Amino acid sequence: MTKGSGEPVKKRTKKSETAAKPQPETNRLFTLDVSIASGPMTGSFTKRNPVISRTIEIRGDQSLAVLDQAIFDAFGRDDEHMYEFQMGGKEPMDPNATSYVPSMAMDDPFADKQPAGDVARTTIGSLGLVAGEVFAYWFDFGDDWWHRVEVLAVAAGVPRGKLPKVTRSVGQSPPQYVDWDEER
Repeated sequence: MTKGSGEPVKKRTKKSETAAKPQPETNRLFTLDVSIASGPMTGSFTKRNPVISRTIEIRGDQSLAVLDQAIFDAFGRDDEHMYEFQMGGKEPMDPNATSYVPSMAMDDPFADKQPAGDVARTTIGSLGLVAGEVFAYWFDFGDDWWHRVEVLAVAAGVPRGKLPKVTRSVGQSPPQYVDWDEER
């Protein structure tokens, strides 16, 4: 088929009909260093493992609940417990921190302060995190495993492959339930 001028008419394709979609802000890759700040570990274990951390890459459109599962798996835990992410605090349990919790804890009538959001509905990208920012992750409210999470990098675009994933491990994972007899 040709135009009146004799030039061929380009066939429309779906690709040429649609403009390039802008990439959402959540199409970013977050690199997080998750280190155990405190928890029930024997003295001999901590002596052998002075630093225990995992570097995790996660997409901005993945939720805090997905990050919880990635941390759970990265440290080889077996038994799930309640957990909470705390943003903007200077230390664990900082009353100025903003907390994100599982949906079952959203309406806790005994809480001093209501959580800012549900971990399943809060994406990593929605938190406005920047490289160098630090927040806390509290796992198992009875044993009090505290983790320091530092944002190492935020990059545009996401590589192919399954995320989240652990890209670096330092130190051995402590047992979830310490054997205090090990110290004797």
